[in-house]
Amino acid sequence: MNIIFTHQNFPAQFGHIARHLVRKLGWSCTFLSKVAPGEDSGIRKIQYQTAGGARGTNHYCSRTFENAIWSSHGVYDACKAHPDLRPDLIVGHSGFGSTLFLSELYPGVPIINYFEYFYHSHGSDLDFRPESPPGELDRLRSQARNAMILLDLVNCKAGYSPTEFQRSLFPSELRSKIDVIFDGIETDLYCRREGAPRRIGGREIPASTRIVTYVSRGFESMRGFDIFMRAAKRIYESYPDVLFIVVGSDRICYGGDEKRIKHKSFREHVLAQENYDLSKFVFTGLVPASTLVDILSLSDLHLYLTVPFVLSWSLMNALACGCTILASDTAPVREMIVDGETGLLEDFFDVDGFAARALDVLRDPASYRHLGLQGTDLIRRRYALDVTLPRLVELFERVTNRPP
Repeated sequence: MNIIFTHQNFPAQFGHIARHLVRKLGWSCTFLSKVAPGEDSGIRKIQYQTAGGARGTNHYCSRTFENAIWSSHGVYDACKAHPDLRPDLIVGHSGFGSTLFLSELYPGVPIINYFEYFYHSHGSDLDFRPESPPGELDRLRSQARNAMILLDLVNCKAGYSPTEFQRSLFPSELRSKIDVIFDGIETDLYCRREGAPRRIGGREIPASTRIVTYVSRGFESMRGFDIFMRAAKRIYESYPDVLFIVVGSDRICYGGDEKRIKHKSFREHVLAQENYDLSKFVFTGLVPASTLVDILSLSDLHLYLTVPFVLSWSLMNALACGCTILASDTAPVREMIVDGETGLLEDFFDVDGFAARALDVLRDPASYRHLGLQGTDLIRRRYALDVTLPRLVELFERVTNRPP
């Protein structure tokens, strides 16, 4: 089987899947992205480029679609420039528009799209936080942002979403085309390492010090960074022998925080609101996967918050590493965390509630250890790559009419 994967980034959602298809099944995988070309674990990497994009003269509501069209054309041109590509299947990330034109270049070749999110103007991530209500144009734009996603949904032969929550956001009349298959957690990598060194960035952490972890690609309101920091302040004021290890980058990946703040970053904005004792925090920046596993293995408590939006891989990685999770009681989280079984849940906005539950754990981590063990069991039973990969292979073979 020859597969073309398309995504603007590499490895993104497909890299680890492609590696396993190459290594375990001997399939040929080509990955188109904006990343430099080359070869990675048997995957051929081809770079595509975009010759244009949305401008200020474009309507605010159509800019996402304009960018997606340029991306689609870039992928088309890159494939056209490599006539040796003869795919049996094309797999792409919807929303970036990368598969739209490929049916013209490869007629009859089935397309599977990964459907991550469908935007809604009400009752969604857009208006979840009442302190930052969306403007009229933002609500209108949320409808238009689905244009390319809808084209992909109509044009593909099949699709999949990583969670039931994410699938439920799509129109009911088209939902039958979407399977629920999680990307897959590499549990041989993401597993608890007993005896991980208690050292972060050259800082030795005493055995008596409790460690609270927080991981987010970007520090932003969508992932509740401000709620986390306010809860952390209450925690260390009541339990001084604690250290917060914060993994991620000082940038805004989702939402529109930059429109509502005066500081260069949302992190700076949050730190300016209260007097924080920064000696209680270690901001690591982005770290390699192996370092992240070491950090999660030290965790006495992992805090995760999100508005109703795409579920973060960080939550799944923390579960796989056996962390005791305290998370926001929001729809995407409830699919993974059952309060008192695989973790603990608190109302997203209840800072005092988060702090109180956290203090209970930190005073006696051993009594909550079973939650982390049950979380790991959940990942291994339902979301590990060796569980999800056969389901993806079955989907790929079904749409290409190949025998298993």
